[in-house]
Amino acid sequence: MPPDAPNVIRIAAALIDDGRGKLLLVRKTGTEWFMQAGGKIEPGESALAALGRELREEIGLVLTDDMPRPLGRFSANAANEPGDMVQADLFHVRIAHEPSVSAEIAEAVWVDHATAEGMALAPLTRQHVIPLARTLHASPPAT
Repeated sequence: MPPDAPNVIRIAAALIDDGRGKLLLVRKTGTEWFMQAGGKIEPGESALAALGRELREEIGLVLTDDMPRPLGRFSANAANEPGDMVQADLFHVRIAHEPSVSAEIAEAVWVDHATAEGMALAPLTRQHVIPLARTLHASPPAT
């Protein structure tokens, strides 16, 4: 990797929606950016295992095998690490969950797409997640 190339941070994240047009966004303690719940993939850990661990730790959501649906891998500038990039394995979870935030999460909010557009959003959320969420809301969940 060239010396000026950005560091790539691998994460697993969930586009969580309630099926009625609202998204669950979180803001980590000490930051201003809203984003998806999720986090860094540990060495030797699968993206799905990391997602399950992070959702449980951050918002108290325990995934079942039928919940997460892979949406793909997306990259954007990191919100909280200037100069770095995030590479996210993104999963869709449709559930009406009342988040129980951990010390790492300062705030978790359910918002509609229009409200989300006006918020301070992480680049990944603004560039990839919001457009995907609009598409998912317009189509029924896969069975």
